[in-house]
Amino acid sequence: MVETKAVPASAIARKLEERVEMLLQQTGRKPGKKELKELKEEIRLSMLPYAIPKLATCWVWLAPQAGYLYIDASTQSRVDDLVSLLVELVPGLSVAQLATNLAPAAAMSSWLSTQEPPSSFTVDRECELKTPDDSKSAVRYARHALDIAEIQGHIQAGKVPTRLAITWDDRVSFVLTDKLQLRKVDYLDTVFDGRDSDRGVFDSDFAIATGEIERLVPDLVQALGGELASASR
Repeated sequence: MVETKAVPASAIARKLEERVEMLLQQTGRKPGKKELKELKEEIRLSMLPYAIPKLATCWVWLAPQAGYLYIDASTQSRVDDLVSLLVELVPGLSVAQLATNLAPAAAMSSWLSTQEPPSSFTVDRECELKTPDDSKSAVRYARHALDIAEIQGHIQAGKVPTRLAITWDDRVSFVLTDKLQLRKVDYLDTVFDGRDSDRGVFDSDFAIATGEIERLVPDLVQALGGELASASR
């Protein structure tokens, strides 16, 4: 959990305008760029103690037997910050991003082109395709059948899948990205039928959810050609 404080830029701008007007009345001159920058920082620091703190929570799951570290974060910068903190706190810890022999984008292209995903996986009704050049033109499908000639045409024209909705073993749905990230993870209703009523809700749900992920990830890595031998953890 990280606590941050930020002063709204509009509030700083109002205070800065007041200070500039006061300085103009007192001295008859306007502050220069350097002085304006210093005044702005001074105002920000003076208002910071009164700013309402914001809490950001990031869930982390350590699976040492499998050699994986799972981070529930929406941005790469948050992942990088958390990994840096863990490496600093745990002597000898070495972490590397998971890499597979088959790039996710190449695998998703094949699955969309052939409509034959690997065993245990099914293609759902959401995807995004982009051109790899600087134009970054993109097309997105949501709640739409993906076994259509239009998508085949986009792939043949050079667009690459960057996101694809998939379901694993009729138990867990998620969106796979070209960065090998799992987004919008959703457990189907039957997954929690075996919930242990004697345990706390969080403990029980966490045990079930992580148990599913522990089975899903190896299947996904295998579907992507296996883990790169050089990817040490």
